[in-house]
Amino acid sequence: METKEIADNLVTWCNEGNYTRAYQELYSPDIVSIEDEDTSDMRRLEGMEAVMKKGEWWVNTFEVHSSKASDPVVADNWFSVRFEMDTTHKPSGQRSQTSEIAVYKVKDGKIVKEHFFYDMQG
Repeated sequence: METKEIADNLVTWCNEGNYTRAYQELYSPDIVSIEDEDTSDMRRLEGMEAVMKKGEWWVNTFEVHSSKASDPVVADNWFSVRFEMDTTHKPSGQRSQTSEIAVYKVKDGKIVKEHFFYDMQG
């Protein structure tokens, strides 16, 4: 798959809430995932198992009221997507609207790196 097709599929499947399909079909088993502002043990993860566990943590920690991925911007083997989210942090009950930019690197037809940029909610 070419970068544009991967980017379009990721956006479509994220907007449908089909994250499992995105992980299975678009991501390399050796994926590297970086959270720009995160200071926890999830700041930098390597491998699909670690990324899947982060996804499970997200589902257990946040109630997602809505989420929208923008059209991707593609440049060679890279693409970026803006995500807008309305969530409630389950432990605190705090609801917030946030946005982030995700930058992805594609190699050999798979996403090999994702890096998320956002401001931490106070």
